[in-house]
Amino acid sequence: MPKIETTGKLFYSLLGKTIQDEQLEEIFPVAKAELDGHEDDLLKIELNDTNRPDLWSAAGIARQLKAYWGVEAPLYDFFSTADETFDSEGRELIVDASVKEVRPYSIGFAAKGHKVSEDELEALIQSQEKLCSNFGRKRKTIAIGIYRSDLITYPVHYRGADPDTTKFIPLGMDKELTLREICSEHPKGREYGPIVSDSKVFPYLHDDKGETLSFPPVINSAHIGAVEAGDENLFLELSGSDLHDLLLAASILACDMSDLGYEILPVKVSFPEETEFGREITVPYYFQEPISCSLSQVHKTLGEPMSGDDAVAALKRMGIYAVYDEQTIWATVPEWRNDFLHPVDLIEDIMIGYG
Repeated sequence: MPKIETTGKLFYSLLGKTIQDEQLEEIFPVAKAELDGHEDDLLKIELNDTNRPDLWSAAGIARQLKAYWGVEAPLYDFFSTADETFDSEGRELIVDASVKEVRPYSIGFAAKGHKVSEDELEALIQSQEKLCSNFGRKRKTIAIGIYRSDLITYPVHYRGADPDTTKFIPLGMDKELTLREICSEHPKGREYGPIVSDSKVFPYLHDDKGETLSFPPVINSAHIGAVEAGDENLFLELSGSDLHDLLLAASILACDMSDLGYEILPVKVSFPEETEFGREITVPYYFQEPISCSLSQVHKTLGEPMSGDDAVAALKRMGIYAVYDEQTIWATVPEWRNDFLHPVDLIEDIMIGYG
């Protein structure tokens, strides 16, 4: 199961109050979490659900606990939908057809207006690692890069590159290497290079001036990809093979960063061919479908009669907006979740929220 660490300073600031370890142990099951240790200011937390990647961060856990306590969830008003698209103000990521066979998708969004602290940067890097490792199968289906947006000239380009002629200075080194050399000489290359090394072209991310952002899913550049505490404007890019999972991971990170105080800026992503969401989407993008269940299903599963009002109130405590019509409960899936595969998944949240 995923484990995370967070400073108490950061976690309690997100939570809006400080509570004792005994209270944490009592309330953490609401977020499918356990307190695994508290040393000095460091909280160690174990998560008990691999289907809730939104909870693998201090911000995600705090969001869930606050909802349970009746604190209204923030309005994340930066999500585009199939019917409404926000102006990306020239921020664009162009996916080239040349990358289709090796790693077909890349999406991204930007953030500004908040100088990242050391604690927050460590939290973002941890979220990046957990999403890539646990949810993204050790970067095979999801890899995430965080970049210094001030150094980027849009549009950003994601394409297949010749591994023997394309070169840049990777993070952690001071010499230029080709993409193929990175796979053999850089520690991250030896670890993650095999994901793409059998392909004729390797994934490559650069800006409109040709400045390298990264060699996904392996390593960032030592220039644009070297984010430090104090940086205020960031660009996040996610590459992989499953567009649904990439969009969900982007949504989770965008919500977490919004909770940290960032203004989230949409990026228009242009694909070389049609996807199920169209040839162009603006990220963050809300793609989830509503979920419903009948009250009779709730009664049968939980073994306890429950009114529509009770069920709706229980879901609200889980951060889910819902209404009921006669014998059916209709719920809107939050932007940061996509784990409702069956009505019983909704009933589980009713159970937790009901107590």
